[in-house]
Amino acid sequence: MDETAGSRWMTDTSGRGHHGQIGPEVGTGLSEGFAMGYRFERLEPDTPPTRPGHLVTIADHSDLDPGDRDFAVTIRLRTTHKFGNVIQKGQATVPGGSWKVQIPNGRATCTYRGTRGTMELIAPYKINDGDWHVVRCTRLNDGVYLSIDGVEAASREGWTGPISNNWPVTIGGKPDCDQIEVGCDYYAGDLDWIKIEAA
Repeated sequence: MDETAGSRWMTDTSGRGHHGQIGPEVGTGLSEGFAMGYRFERLEPDTPPTRPGHLVTIADHSDLDPGDRDFAVTIRLRTTHKFGNVIQKGQATVPGGSWKVQIPNGRATCTYRGTRGTMELIAPYKINDGDWHVVRCTRLNDGVYLSIDGVEAASREGWTGPISNNWPVTIGGKPDCDQIEVGCDYYAGDLDWIKIEAA
């Protein structure tokens, strides 16, 4: 997320080509000290109209689905707000399952929904203190793990089953919502980088 101000394409630095389209409402070129990233302004929850320009969208690809593999999403973020989906692939009822990282009530939350069930972890403390934090959400065959700044914050044993859908990855909120019956859960805050790993 080192793109300059005004950029409309996010570069996948892994070399796999999963570049993202940056919505016109996403602030790029945020620079503070050694951090450079994106800024997402606060939008009123569940208040129309929808704001698709608030999202970064990466096209569907099997690399971005956990399937039955070990899978982890790691994010460096900073916020003073207490609401919003930071990143996700799929939504709660889509076929094939879904995954997301969100920050309700200022607490990092990981959700993996697979064919065998849903496993969700909620951090026991808030991180919406205006400082940078690294949140890592890991799904393994023996459970789901949430760490914050390198320290395990929550875990749960079990197996979600495979997760694979044909939806894009979105950063900053839901892609399919109307702000009336389905809230868009727009994230508000800064993002330095996001890393997706599968093995």
